[in-house]
Amino acid sequence: MGLFVPDISVAEKILRSVVVYLFLLVAFRLTGKRQVGQLTPFDLVLLLLISNVVQNAVIGNDNSLGGGLLGAATILLLNLLVVEITYRSKRLRRLLEATPTILVHNGKVLHQNLARERVTMEDLLAALRRNGVADIAHVRIAMLEENGGISVILHTGEPPGPLPSG
Repeated sequence: MGLFVPDISVAEKILRSVVVYLFLLVAFRLTGKRQVGQLTPFDLVLLLLISNVVQNAVIGNDNSLGGGLLGAATILLLNLLVVEITYRSKRLRRLLEATPTILVHNGKVLHQNLARERVTMEDLLAALRRNGVADIAHVRIAMLEENGGISVILHTGEPPGPLPSG
């Protein structure tokens, strides 16, 4: 066909784009929030490979400019719709977006939460150092946020601990 005319039907192009978008949305939601906020070289390779693998699922046998633009426009519009729906619906927001996870509470590392979120102790310590914290005992709360970042709230005053003897 021509440069701008898709080789497959417009309806098929839109359906392919919608299915791939929804699949990736669910897949990345299930892989956890660490993947999104803390991109490692492995994560980058994974994203590049996934984009290449799903490319054919989106475009099919169509290499036209119009088909590519239609697929991209469909994905962008679908993303706008998902953002709007999650903004308006608390229930869907909880379903589609991650929730924060406490990693440190009152100077104590919650190892089961680290394991569940696949955050290593080294990752946690690096995040604490980035926040200017040298000793976990000074941390009131360290939280793995929805975006994959780790926020830290320090104790105001002395860290909790045993009372001085004397």
